[in-house]
Amino acid sequence: MEQRKKIGVLTGGGDCPGLNAVLRAVVRCSVQKYNFEVFGFRDGWKGLIDGNVEPLSALSVSGILRRGGTILGTSRTNPKKNPDDLDRILYHMKKYEIDALIPIGGDDTLGVALWLHERGFHVIGVPKTIDNDIKGTDFTFGFNTAVEIVTDALDKLQTTAESHHRVMVVEVMGRHAGWIATMSGIAGGADEILIPEIPFDLDEVCEKLKKRYERRKFAVIVVAEGAVPKDGEIIATSGKRDAFGHVRLGGIGQWLADEIENRTGLETRHTNLGHIQRGGTPTAYDRILSTRFGVAAVDAVAAGERGKMVALRSEEIILIPLEDAVLQNKTVDPKLYEIAKLFF
Repeated sequence: MEQRKKIGVLTGGGDCPGLNAVLRAVVRCSVQKYNFEVFGFRDGWKGLIDGNVEPLSALSVSGILRRGGTILGTSRTNPKKNPDDLDRILYHMKKYEIDALIPIGGDDTLGVALWLHERGFHVIGVPKTIDNDIKGTDFTFGFNTAVEIVTDALDKLQTTAESHHRVMVVEVMGRHAGWIATMSGIAGGADEILIPEIPFDLDEVCEKLKKRYERRKFAVIVVAEGAVPKDGEIIATSGKRDAFGHVRLGGIGQWLADEIENRTGLETRHTNLGHIQRGGTPTAYDRILSTRFGVAAVDAVAAGERGKMVALRSEEIILIPLEDAVLQNKTVDPKLYEIAKLFF
């Protein structure tokens, strides 16, 4: 009797809505379509290094489609930092007889996946990032949910800003790319959108706000956490770094609100939406995209594809080389930002 193929799956990096939908799709497609066995490694790459694994069945993933977060847990563990970790990964892959691995994550997680592929591992990646900044895919799951959450927050904050005649600064996620800020800013009618791709002139921002305030007595600004003032530096109040060397961002909203109030005399408050953007129930769009990604990843394994990532391209799910996905970030389309600027 032919031995059943065994698939490993893990979720790495920050959590986001839709991860559980991918896991559900991977398991259901593996079991029902190909009769594969599926093993989930807990807490991202850490689970594969430590051998913290559990078998996944249709029952394991029952009812998780609408749940936020990830039932496997996640971490920002970087196996490339410790030479012994590759040996431990290899040991556990052999111990549990894993034929192929499906890592679900952003550019850091997929960068490790590429590193493993180059060392002979059978890997098919699934792109995941709130920031929507992975090259090669039109959208990543979780992004649509985050935009909906931020847009709803902007709607609520605008009524407060209008009632109290304030300037409201809303800080959102976006280290290298301002997709969330741009899309939610357009949808939420923001008066200014500041993104990492375009260093901003604070004097210019303040002048526009004063003119806006003369007309309507309030304003709402959306700023991505990675936005940088001209001739300035990125704002990171904690100074801490993760396992991949990234500075933990946060603080541009407070800094910007203080500067605006000092320079204009307008009462200015800030709100950092932080991890609220990551949490909660995924939208219908993200549930569907996650499901399509999960099924496509298993299909790719069954077809013998290696070193690829599933991606959305013009409404179709395709495969692209992992190296094409992690070489550089996907930044905001300048044409889209020009549309946003019409309403500043």
